[in-house]
Amino acid sequence: MELVSVVKGRRSIRKFKPNGISREVIREILETARWAPSWGNTQPWELYVLTGKLLDDFRKANHKLLVEDRPFTPDVPMPEVWPAHLKKRYGELGQTILTTLNIKREDKEARKKLYENMALLFGAPCLIVACIPRDTLVEYAMLDVGLIVQTICLVAHQKGIGTCIMAASVGHPELLRRICSIPEDRRIVIGLALGYPDQSYPINSFERKRAGIDEYVKWAD
Repeated sequence: MELVSVVKGRRSIRKFKPNGISREVIREILETARWAPSWGNTQPWELYVLTGKLLDDFRKANHKLLVEDRPFTPDVPMPEVWPAHLKKRYGELGQTILTTLNIKREDKEARKKLYENMALLFGAPCLIVACIPRDTLVEYAMLDVGLIVQTICLVAHQKGIGTCIMAASVGHPELLRRICSIPEDRRIVIGLALGYPDQSYPINSFERKRAGIDEYVKWAD
């Protein structure tokens, strides 16, 4: 698969087949992704891979916290206010998902079910949790985490494995610390769900949109 096809073909998967991914395949993905760049080759990331019973335990507990309406307390805070043009794009994506699934905005029960599926990681058989040391400068380390996470996504897609980068998987860091034995001196940044895509699910194939480069590229001639 050509690089351009991989970049354009990768997408967020929101329903996975129940098929597991072998540890050998996961290792192959991570072996390639470890060549992702980082500032000064510091490679500040630490990756925790959840599969099997531990992942099932996390999934059930994460779902329970959602049902109980427990607020997120992530190690890396989510922004509460977005600039208007970014909020507009986010809103358009949400509307596209609801429309694709024939869910009306006022249908609270159907929307709740969608959020519950998110808490259950859309049925993914693998979750990779990316962490950084607490004593590193977040701004640089976050950039590096983004680089290796994107690399994992691209390598996985080339192997026919789907991914979804999920803030919803790290909203309760204390849960992940308990299940994965992640020490307090590690900041939990983001989770990445992996699995084989269920191509029959509508929101795994809706037409995606991206801003044209003239919207955000400024030429300095």
